[in-house]
Amino acid sequence: MATSSVTDPERELQPAGATAKIVDLRSDTVTRPTPAMRRAMAEAEVGDDVYLEDPAVNALERRAAEIFGKESALFVPSGCMGNLIAIKVWTHHGDEVICEERSHVNLYELASMSAIAGCMPRVARGDDGILTWSQIEAVIRPRIYYDSQTALVCLENTHNMAGGTTYSVDRINDICAHAHAAGLKVHLDGARVFNAAVARGVSVAAIAESLDSVMFCLSKGLGAPVGSMIVGSREFIEKGRVYRKMFGGGMRQVGVLAAAGRMALEESPKRLSVDHQNARRLAEGIAEIPALKIDPAKLETNIVIFDCQQTGLDAVQLCDFLKPHGIWALDTAPYSVRFVTHCDVDAAGVERALGVLREVVAKARSKSA
Repeated sequence: MATSSVTDPERELQPAGATAKIVDLRSDTVTRPTPAMRRAMAEAEVGDDVYLEDPAVNALERRAAEIFGKESALFVPSGCMGNLIAIKVWTHHGDEVICEERSHVNLYELASMSAIAGCMPRVARGDDGILTWSQIEAVIRPRIYYDSQTALVCLENTHNMAGGTTYSVDRINDICAHAHAAGLKVHLDGARVFNAAVARGVSVAAIAESLDSVMFCLSKGLGAPVGSMIVGSREFIEKGRVYRKMFGGGMRQVGVLAAAGRMALEESPKRLSVDHQNARRLAEGIAEIPALKIDPAKLETNIVIFDCQQTGLDAVQLCDFLKPHGIWALDTAPYSVRFVTHCDVDAAGVERALGVLREVVAKARSKSA
């Protein structure tokens, strides 16, 4: 994704002032640990995790496996590493990984599946980012010795660049049943899988039941300062632990982070519906602003993406014009702007964001008229 760089020294709309609270809607990665998480970190009992001796890490891994209904789990520094470990476990050099073309593993993980795991992405286009088995089946390589072979299907739930869309349990189960029959493994990039579970009204265990592996982030909507988890069979995690070390992810007294992750895992999913409500208010408010395009009916979780082409501004310019007024957003395409709600954005922040957006767009339209 591009970063904002355009500035306009002659803006007519004055900044909200140095004391105005920033409403940071760039991503739910900007969440900060709660005071309770900080206390847990300070009081954590720790040991050497490479020797499997950190009690806080061991407790987090046991609990994550239990919540997802899997045999085992592994604490990793980042979601990107977690996805890469899963890809490495399930594939061999020269294999192909089927994924949605706008998926995170394809666009935003520095081509690590190719550079490190030795695989190639084989992309399919899903409606609103959500693949069907027929779309996946269409890009599976035939079992011919002179073709690279399909080894893995990677799904993303929620789908970031499609605006936080979700897979139903039935869709996942259908894909897994057909994939397994075809000899393929299925991994879920579930960075925001708890958002998907809340939106669908199901447990994460129900989502994960048929999947061979799942990665989920502790550091996005769940609010922990750092870290992700991968869950799966005992054999998968044993192999994953080897690759975590190989990739530089062997950590020592990391229980200070795992303690915050454990609290995030237990407590934060309970309040994700608030983020979804705030996102819906944003989407509905944006739909009322002339020249902005969004369909609030499609909103499922906490990611709001809208089109600004008719404002006379591109996405970078619009984000730049919002920032001095304390509203931080992210451009995701030439005319697409993303707002993401999270635990550090409240209802008042949403209303202020809408007010500033309304004024900035009005000014831009008056200048272009």
